[in-house]
Amino acid sequence: VFLGNGPSGICLSYLLSGYIPYFKRDSLHPNPILQRKLEEAPDVSILDQDLEYLSEGLEGRSHSPVALLFDTLQRPDTDFGGAAESVLTWWHEADRAIPHLVLGRNTPGGAWHSIEGSVVTLSRGEWMGLPDLPFKDWLKQKRRGLRNNRATAEDIAQYYQHYVLKKGLQKNFRSGTVVTSVRKVSAGSISSHAQKDLQENSDSLWDLDDESTEVFQVDGFFKTGKGDKEPFSVYAENVVLATGTYDSPTWLGVKGENLSYVHHQLSALEEAVKNSSIGIMSDPVLIVGAGLTAADAILFAHHCNIPVIHVFRRRVTDPGLIFNQLPKMMYPEYHKVHQMMKEQTAACAGPYECYVSLPEHHVLSFGKDKKCIFQDKNGCQKVYKVSMALVLTGSNPNLSFLPNNGIDLAMDSDQPVNPKRNPVDVDPFTYECTQEKGLYALGPLAGDNFVRFVQGGALAVASSLLKKANKNPP
Repeated sequence: VFLGNGPSGICLSYLLSGYIPYFKRDSLHPNPILQRKLEEAPDVSILDQDLEYLSEGLEGRSHSPVALLFDTLQRPDTDFGGAAESVLTWWHEADRAIPHLVLGRNTPGGAWHSIEGSVVTLSRGEWMGLPDLPFKDWLKQKRRGLRNNRATAEDIAQYYQHYVLKKGLQKNFRSGTVVTSVRKVSAGSISSHAQKDLQENSDSLWDLDDESTEVFQVDGFFKTGKGDKEPFSVYAENVVLATGTYDSPTWLGVKGENLSYVHHQLSALEEAVKNSSIGIMSDPVLIVGAGLTAADAILFAHHCNIPVIHVFRRRVTDPGLIFNQLPKMMYPEYHKVHQMMKEQTAACAGPYECYVSLPEHHVLSFGKDKKCIFQDKNGCQKVYKVSMALVLTGSNPNLSFLPNNGIDLAMDSDQPVNPKRNPVDVDPFTYECTQEKGLYALGPLAGDNFVRFVQGGALAVASSLLKKANKNPP
């Protein structure tokens, strides 16, 4: 059972549906050491090879060796602007498929359906693609091109839905599901009816008569067309957590943050503009944060001529600020926001109307009268009256369905799981949780935050599950 139907879940479903990658004969990988390793066993699928050996020595923009391996096999010289073809060929070996179920709240594509459709992706369009169906080819069929090599969120969401249908994966997907609990139970404690189901759907040699055998019980409910909630329970030998990180926006934890004019999602600003509750003549909108979502909110407000006060903790020159890591040519709109942040501080007026930046400030409180108090690094306070506030400082995964909110699975088991600072502790070559055998974590939960790199985790999980199910050829 997989929890989450975003790109991680879709890619893993493809691999477990019997689609097996092999090194394409006569293809040439630009990395000579990897090329030599691939030529050693051309008849053995990548899933059945030693992933640690193949990925040894690879370098790139991910900390995961397997993510780098799968990425470079699919897009050999993409980081150098090249367009070399994948060195993989895909074979459908139906006898190697593993029965699985992908549970998701939305239609396949996960959080991509929750993002404003016109938002342009940070990554280049071709990096958003899944195995054996290049995103660019799909876009060409729609008679569209990539803007500045990048795609819109709406394109991505549609592509993921199309991928599931095109690859015949839809029978494995259940949309409109909410999982409320995942826990280990002994085989002896489940009904004989459920045991029979398990044995029919499992390929491993389970001894369900042994009452100490443990399985996962996954509880939740389906949302029916009428809006009813229909409960379900499924049992599985392995569970894959691929729920992403879009669930719970981070709160500042300051006084007044729960007031009705304070929001934690960009969609609130879009909604307010749509129903004309704010406009050109309104008090400024407060935007807190210095990441890309905050930048998207500033661009949106700027486009609608809505005044903005922008508060963030870092210096504008801080190398950790995402804007200082993006090439100007490829990201002109984010470069513009960064310029505004630098040139239009409260201390000195700049060329941009309707925008004031307050670097190295933080919010002390939100008042009922919509007056917000900020403090700078020297302790000086400022007060501004605003029309609405958007706190866009990142988000955290919601793992409330796991015992102790999944904290025991994290690298630092005293702190909540956080994709950047405290991911789930997994084996780098199987993505199995080190603290709970049979439980796997993929994507942002395991620290892989880009679509191009979540796919290596899916490769690692598929390789591990095929070994467990004894579906590896001799």
